[in-house]
Amino acid sequence: MPRTGRSALLAAALVTAVAAGPLAAPAFAAASEPARTSTAPATAGPDTEALAAAVAGLPDHDATAALLRVGGAGTWRGTAGVRDVRTGAPALENARFRAGSVTKVVTASIVLQLAAEGRIDLDGTVQRYLPGLLTEDFAPVTVRQLLNYTSGLRPGASLGDSVEEGYPHRFETLTPRQVVADAVAQGPAYAPGTRQTYGNIHYTVLGMLIEKVTGDSYAHQAELRIFRPLGMRHSSFPAGADPRIHGPHNRGYDWIDGKLVDVTDWNMSDRFAAGDLISTTADLERLLVGLFRGRVVPEPELREMFTLPDVPGARYGAGLERFEVNGKVIWGKTGSRPGYATVIAATPDLSRTLVYSVNSTDAKGDGLAVAQRFAFPAFNR
Repeated sequence: MPRTGRSALLAAALVTAVAAGPLAAPAFAAASEPARTSTAPATAGPDTEALAAAVAGLPDHDATAALLRVGGAGTWRGTAGVRDVRTGAPALENARFRAGSVTKVVTASIVLQLAAEGRIDLDGTVQRYLPGLLTEDFAPVTVRQLLNYTSGLRPGASLGDSVEEGYPHRFETLTPRQVVADAVAQGPAYAPGTRQTYGNIHYTVLGMLIEKVTGDSYAHQAELRIFRPLGMRHSSFPAGADPRIHGPHNRGYDWIDGKLVDVTDWNMSDRFAAGDLISTTADLERLLVGLFRGRVVPEPELREMFTLPDVPGARYGAGLERFEVNGKVIWGKTGSRPGYATVIAATPDLSRTLVYSVNSTDAKGDGLAVAQRFAFPAFNR
């Protein structure tokens, strides 16, 4: 397939610099042809032509690889792009990737399991479960308010609010306790339960809560409660400050100062229970289907995930976000880390499911553009 204009631009930039140094030659010779399968009836399934078009021509300026899985009334699978722009090796269908804030679905599930077991009261407070974490400036903050982002906590410490700012600090460590301490020092943003403000800080505290209640690490609880029961054999959390993705993976890239830079290796310890998950599309499909079928969180706790708080403009339940796409109500979660953009989403009856990982070169930027290209076609019919 002939190289597109965007692909040519990308290849030219790659000659200049990727990661630590310049390349001797363009990283790839041509955009890859997507490998795809489809069993979707034309009238009932996803818009397969739009899906094929979304992955055609990769790599390009906006993405180097894409992995898509659409299920429900018909299935569609797509894999396109390159594993590594230096070698031009084709993208791996079973690649592991950073799932970003999809981690919050795992965290919410663990908390709701503990609530079902009577070990956590959703109306219990942070002050009760984590005494001394919040100062006297804070009114009581409940577990439910952490789950649905109405706690009033401000964002905590960060090593950079953008890829450009964070890249020089990518091997540094910022612990969850340091993140929360910085948030607490700023005082509350508003009275708990009065507004919804999406942010990692709520789920960072929930991760600490899980560890306090169980006397175990968050990562081990995720393994015991979520990954093993669902057969998510390729999902994990990095050990400590390990910056690598272990196992087969497609490398992630981002445009920094006009150059395409390899951002795969990155210490994500500060994301913790809010965004440190490494997974695969097959594993996340197992999580999505198992969750919606009630195999992960039992009723009535499961309803918390599909219940919006009674505050203006609410879009998030416990771990999940409500979308409307082409007249369909969709529940799911987005996630992004440098070099990787992820989505899991489904109709409540599982008549349509979607999981994708896109090696976006602006994963922390315009997420809507990525969703319009790779997610919307899944729900077009």
